Amino acid sequence: MKIRKHEYGNANMVGRNIERLRKEKGIKQKDFIAKIQLMGCDMNPTSYSKLEGQIRSATDKEIYAIAKVLNVQIEKLYESNDKKIRSTK
Repeated sequence: MKIRKHEYGNANMVGRNIERLRKEKGIKQKDFIAKIQLMGCDMNPTSYSKLEGQIRSATDKEIYAIAKVLNVQIEKLYESNDKKIRSTK
C-alpha cells in the first residue's frame, strides 16, 4: 500500500473516509475509478486523487456513486467529520 505523499487539503469533508473505506475493502484506486465511471461519473485518476486528498470538492453525483460502489450509506463518508463538528459546538 502506498503512503500518501502530500498532506490532506480542506476542499471536501469526505476524501479521507473514501480513501480509508476503499483501502479497507481492498479496492485498488484504478479499479475503483473504473467502477465510478460505470456509474456515470466522468472521473480520471488525477481528479480522483485530488478528491481523496481533499484538494478538490466532490459533486453530489460523485458522492452518490462512491457510496454505491463502496456499498455504504452516504452518511458513512462524513462520519468522523460529523463527530468533530458536534464536538466544537
